[in-house]
Amino acid sequence: QVQLVESGGGLVQPGGSLRLSCAASGSIFSSVAMGWYRQAPGKQRELVAGISRGGSTNYADSVKGRFTISRHNAKNTVYLQMNSLKPEDTAVYYCNLDARTYRRLWDWGQGTQVTVSS
Repeated sequence: QVQLVESGGGLVQPGGSLRLSCAASGSIFSSVAMGWYRQAPGKQRELVAGISRGGSTNYADSVKGRFTISRHNAKNTVYLQMNSLKPEDTAVYYCNLDARTYRRLWDWGQGTQVTVSS
């Protein structure tokens, strides 16, 4: 079973930036599509960005133009660069397989908290 470890969250002011990282164990990473998800208090977890094996990306409308997903296959790591952060971006962020491609996802990691507040 693949283990996922997210990091890079924190407290940032509106308009600020953060870069999240997700390290995955195992050798399968380079052959799968990955996604970043977030879950705000009282809300369902949502997919905000995805990246294919070949590097094609897609984004939820709410983050398009502000977030950038990327991957480094040799490091088994996927990143989420978040710019122009808004208070509504506050959530716990997770990575996993891209749910638009795979029906069954890996076990979730612990996530990383992002709080956008002045």
